[in-house]
Amino acid sequence: MHTNRILLIAVTLNLLVSITSAQQSAEKAGPVFKDGQAQVVEAFNHPREWIRQDLWVETESDSDGNGKLDRMHVDVTRPVQTQTEGLKVPVIYNSSPYFSGVGASGDQYMWNPRQEVGASPVEHQHPPEIAHGSRRPIMSQAYVNEWVSRGFAVVHSASPGTGLSQGCPTVGGENESLAPKAVIDWMCGRAKGYTTPDGIEEVVADWCTGKVGMIGTSYNGTIPLAAATTGVEGLECIIPVAPNTSYYNYYRSYGLIRHPGGYMGEDIDVLYDFINSGDPAGRENCNSEIRDKLMAEGFDRKTGDYNAFWAGRDYLNKLDKVHAATLMSHGFNDWNVMPEHSFRIYQALKELGVPVQCYYHQNGHGGDPPMERVNRWFTRYLYGVENEVENDAKAWIVREGDKPSEPTPYSDYPNPEAKPVTLYLEGEGNKIGVLGEQPAHEATQTLTDDVNLSGKDLASIAESKNRLLFATPVLTKDVHISGLAKIKIKAASSKAATNLSVWLVSLPYTNSRRITDNIITRGWADLQNHKSLTESEPLVPGQFYEMEFNLQPDDQVIPAGQQIGLMIFASDRDFTLWPEPGTELTVDLGSTSLVLPIVGGVDALK
Repeated sequence: MHTNRILLIAVTLNLLVSITSAQQSAEKAGPVFKDGQAQVVEAFNHPREWIRQDLWVETESDSDGNGKLDRMHVDVTRPVQTQTEGLKVPVIYNSSPYFSGVGASGDQYMWNPRQEVGASPVEHQHPPEIAHGSRRPIMSQAYVNEWVSRGFAVVHSASPGTGLSQGCPTVGGENESLAPKAVIDWMCGRAKGYTTPDGIEEVVADWCTGKVGMIGTSYNGTIPLAAATTGVEGLECIIPVAPNTSYYNYYRSYGLIRHPGGYMGEDIDVLYDFINSGDPAGRENCNSEIRDKLMAEGFDRKTGDYNAFWAGRDYLNKLDKVHAATLMSHGFNDWNVMPEHSFRIYQALKELGVPVQCYYHQNGHGGDPPMERVNRWFTRYLYGVENEVENDAKAWIVREGDKPSEPTPYSDYPNPEAKPVTLYLEGEGNKIGVLGEQPAHEATQTLTDDVNLSGKDLASIAESKNRLLFATPVLTKDVHISGLAKIKIKAASSKAATNLSVWLVSLPYTNSRRITDNIITRGWADLQNHKSLTESEPLVPGQFYEMEFNLQPDDQVIPAGQQIGLMIFASDRDFTLWPEPGTELTVDLGSTSLVLPIVGGVDALK
């Protein structure tokens, strides 16, 4: 009896232990998914309990040449359960050169745009040094509130030579690809992290599942693509928003010095100064080796030609190792980082067989995809939930007047139903000539350059000697343009070099503030580069040259009652250099044409 009682008590205790363990196991927090999206989990949604830490990750590069591998400053925010319950989570990773302050802005720190095309520029003033500092342990709160409560960790890193990260800023150099690669390697257990920038006490990411997704806007959107080009394992997906995918395309256009919209006179060395917030003790060396040597010798502000310096900062040349599923996001009216930056990468990744989709809206710089789409993307590729996002429409485009959260799905971009329609120039372009379907008669017309007049000024008046403008008949039905418009032009200059600017506009040009009402798309080129992008050829005054180039990609519906207008002029006050007025540009109408990608082709235009 006594022995049986002891056995009964033992069995009962074991049962109670088992029940308690099962209850504790059942109470452990984990991610929750609904409709293919990660949901906010109450157990994760307590910011005061989140684990917050910072550290320094050792990279593969020594960009400041001090004999030591650069270390990147990294912060981490993760659910407390990664420490108390052994929970492992994937990572949303965001890297930036802007986390620790930026430089002074002002015309005095820009290049002076009052320069003749093809002439040597006058040196500009460098701004005062950026005050050194960085918030610790968390340098940024970006994406933290949205994702930690859904069962992700959020990681930030300051890019090389900014904040508390070591090395030099290079604005697109190799170290800016290797730095995020190292951080991903650390999260996946392949690189070392340390508690201090120079110490030996290690920090490990034993809470990470080894799956990382990156997201960011502008420069912060460039870095995810830079990381992906290294082929680093563990980077499962990226969402680059308005990324700069080629610093040449950002500061040049078909051989022409062209500034990003809103930043007249900026060039790559100006951007360097703007982000150079790293350790003051290393700035003199970085300035000397990177800004005043590498950049000064490579960026060529005289000819605007494409060269090895620019090729090394063009991510289109480095896509062969990319495997991360990519969701590109861009605005068709982004005149800072123009829409071609995402378009060229989207097209190339499709050809390489990388999973890729695009989200385009009608606004300007920035603009994340809708949260639902971002969530489905991260849920699919970081948690492995089979929500079939990869089978969704390839292109998501916000139509004119629609909310950014309500894009229209298309099977691809450009719209597969878009067909090239060739239009020709005829009539008096100093007034408003005809943009029609019939080949033009041989004729020449001349415009006189005057940078004091803006493109808006020239497009909104009925007659001007400073531009040529040709328009279709008034549209009787809406016309949907989707893809790349291309111009073939034959022109002569009265000088050895000239700006060449082309706008596609919706007429009549009004004072409307709606971003889609007037400008359809734009393009710029240097006739000196009519043969080659890598070698300028000074123009023989009066001699005609033929050149073809693309305008910026677009997807826009031009409403009935409007006219589609092609405007050709020389200096674009908002983007190009500002030479002295007076250069004459003569266009051979018979050898000039415009190709428009129109949904439905020529029948839709008729």
